[in-house]
Amino acid sequence: MAETKTLPTDASVDGFLQSVAHPVRRADGTALLALMERVTGERAVMWGPSIVGFGSYHYRYASGHEGDMCKIGYSPRAAELVLYVGGFAEYDSLLDRLGKHRRSKACLYVKKLADVDISVLEEIVRRSFETDTPGC
Repeated sequence: MAETKTLPTDASVDGFLQSVAHPVRRADGTALLALMERVTGERAVMWGPSIVGFGSYHYRYASGHEGDMCKIGYSPRAAELVLYVGGFAEYDSLLDRLGKHRRSKACLYVKKLADVDISVLEEIVRRSFETDTPGC
């Protein structure tokens, strides 16, 4: 059975964010940290080497694989911000108003926070954190 690689660490979230080379991703990562801590009421924790996560949940797949993961999180990657906020079916009206983004099943991709409506993003973060189907 595969071993879970993305686990909470004692690494410094601030240290990680300061190490982000791209100045816009670094600034946006710091802004997301403040936004998500305020909305969730949780302190950020590094999950693996590059995911800033909030809260946690336990999962178990039909295959028997199980583990723990952050409820929501993000990573300031080289090309864009990746937000792990999942479950977009109920967010269609919010995503229509969000601004420039793309998405996959559980990830929201944003080039820069200036491209999106922050109040809409806050609502997505809040709903995702409160849901029973976490995004990470």
